[in-house]
Amino acid sequence: MWSFVRIKSNQRWLWHAIDHNTGEVLAYVFGKRQDVVFQQLEDLLKPFGIRRYYTDDWGAYERHLDEHEHHVGKRNTQKIERKHLTLRTRIKRLARKTICFSKLEKMHDIVIGLFINRYEFGLIIQ
Repeated sequence: MWSFVRIKSNQRWLWHAIDHNTGEVLAYVFGKRQDVVFQQLEDLLKPFGIRRYYTDDWGAYERHLDEHEHHVGKRNTQKIERKHLTLRTRIKRLARKTICFSKLEKMHDIVIGLFINRYEFGLIIQ
């Protein structure tokens, strides 16, 4: 899921993985749409022993995931798209047409990260 910080050309991506059966978020990272950021997410997912990935057709997945584990298409991505809608609805700076936007990458990541921690994991960070 992408958003931006300060100007639209400064894109910021939320990379997150959800359990296909339960819809629970397993892990997430913020960054550019680059292979190195995907590898950070992949490292967070290793303890889960994931055997199947459902993604869009972006090149990093093809370069870093085994072809037998990787399935491209929209058929099994409905749950993650629903998560995106929830985020856009509840976090104003992710809405597509709004006057609320982030000026610092750090604050952008903190606000969204706090929401995910609270909403998905039930964690209150003090």
